[in-house]
Parts: sequence; structure tokens; C-alpha cells
Amino acid sequence: MNTQLLLNERPVGFPSEQVWKLEKSEVPEPGEGQLVAKVLYVSLDPAMRGWINDAKSYVPPVQIDEVMRAGGVGKVVSSKHPKYNVGDYVYGMTGIQEYCLTDGHGWVKVDPTLLPLPRYLGTLGMPGFTAYFGLLDVLKPQEGQTVLVSGAAGAVGSVVGQIAKIKGCRVVGIAGGSEKCRYVVDELGFDACIDYKNDNVYKGIKEHCPNKVDMYFDNVGGEILDMALAHINRGARIAICGAISQYNNKENVKGPANYLSLLVNGATMEGFVVIQFTSRYGEAAKQLGQWTAEGKIKSREHIEKGIENFYPTFQKLFSGEKKGKLVLQIAEDV
Repeated sequence: MNTQLLLNERPVGFPSEQVWKLEKSEVPEPGEGQLVAKVLYVSLDPAMRGWINDAKSYVPPVQIDEVMRAGGVGKVVSSKHPKYNVGDYVYGMTGIQEYCLTDGHGWVKVDPTLLPLPRYLGTLGMPGFTAYFGLLDVLKPQEGQTVLVSGAAGAVGSVVGQIAKIKGCRVVGIAGGSEKCRYVVDELGFDACIDYKNDNVYKGIKEHCPNKVDMYFDNVGGEILDMALAHINRGARIAICGAISQYNNKENVKGPANYLSLLVNGATMEGFVVIQFTSRYGEAAKQLGQWTAEGKIKSREHIEKGIENFYPTFQKLFSGEKKGKLVLQIAEDV
């Protein structure tokens, strides 16, 4: 049987456990041009919160009684597809389920002998690609400039900061808790990190960015975005990647109150979504893979086990309990 996590109802505020339900169905059989993959690992991302709202976005919302959307890696167990054979390891939008039937569109093969499979959901997956294009194409870093990154210990922010260091920038992170801040500085090589749970973030930015902020990569929105805007240089660039502090609001999303700083500093603020760069994923994968092999980019996966543990694992996206890329292991690789 195929255990699947389905959307049960639309949430209001932070999703309750009843928003999803587990159901069993027959394991699918592939038709011509299709394959079935046994799902081994799935990626849990803050974007999931937006996908379950009945609202227009960059992708259609997950529908009621539809399998919860997620990227995953799996192993082909049956195939009538010309490009995929039984035993191949693959990455694609598997959804949260034990077996996935697909026509292979947008899927790629991955090699578990080069990197652990969960790494293809982090540094060499959508989070890594988001960091790569968000920094290099949106912010356009220049050597010697200062980059401020919120969510610095997360899957995206951690890679942003490391690429910025490769490009010769001063990098300051913002993360929650002293342990995460130590990880960001001592292991990832950031120049400094501000603990938003225990430090005064406004003063921290002023202290650690003495020449002000040339680039701000925003993953959180809200008050921290306003504080960053108060410390930008003339001609600064701000990339809006996410706003996790606002995703579970029951009221309207709080926008930047300090936006006039963009005017007086001649600065730009640009939102982006990684799917804008789909045609260049190969470029990002090659470069990120090279930097990883050279030890210039380090990463950490936080892995929880069992499809039945989806909800407590999902909660870790917003509680700050996770360390690194959050991954749910659906099955053992046999």
C-alpha cells in the first residue's frame, strides 16, 4: 500500500495537525512514459505554508484531498519511461507519500555515491539554487562590500553567506540562539552573527556592519527587514526571498514601514522566486557541487524519520528547533 499525506482543510493562522490527513491507496503502476519511485527523503520548506492557502501565487495552491506538495529524492522501482531505469535515483516533486507516479517532467537523476541523498534537497537542491541565484543574480555582490543575511543558519541563508564569502564580501548573519550563531561563524565562516532572540538586532547591525549594509538577503520580513533598511548604504540592494515571520498571520501581512530608506539611499528591493531560473539549474548544480567538493561550502541536514511524523517535523520550520536543512525520511534505501 501507498501511504499518502493529503491536505484535509485550509488553515487559519498556524496550521493545526487536522490540516492534513494520512490515507492509504494502492501502489500505482506506470503507464507508457511513466515511472514509479519509492520516496526516500522529502524536503520540508517554509514555502509549504503558502502552498496550502487558497490564494494566487507563483504556483497553484495544493487542493483539498491532494497529496501535499514537496520535493523529494527516491529510487525508481518500476518504469516504462525511456530515460529512467529501475534502480535509478531521482529528484523531483514527489509529494509527501511513499510511492510517486510521474511522467518524469522536471525530474533529474542524482548520484548517491557523490553526495548523501539529503544533500540533493539542500545545498544541491532548491535551497542551494535559491541562494545561488538570489545572491549572484539579484544582489550582484562585489568584493569588499557588506552582506547581511537573515535566517543565516537555515538552508538558504547558510549558503548565501558562504557564497558571499567566496566572492570576497564581509558577511553578517542573523539567527536565533547562541548555538546557531556559533555554527554560522565557527563552521560556516561568517564574519559575525546577531542572535535575534537575545541581542538587540538594531544595535547588532550597527556594530557588526560599521560601513553599513550594501546587500541584504531577507528570509524573515517583519521588524528585522525594517531594521536592515535603517542601516543600508547608498545604492544598496535588498533581495526578498521569504518572510517566515509573516506566514502564519491571521491579519494582513506587515509590510516594511521603513521603505523610505530605499528612496533616500537610491536603493532597490527586489522579490524573486527560484523557478525564474529553471533553465539555469544545471549551472547552479555544477558550481555548488564544485564548491562543496572543494570544502568551500559546508552544509548540515536535520533529518526526522517517518511519514507519520510530518506534523511535528513541519512545526520545526517555525519553532527554530531545526539545525540546517529540514528533511523527512520516508523510507530506508534498500
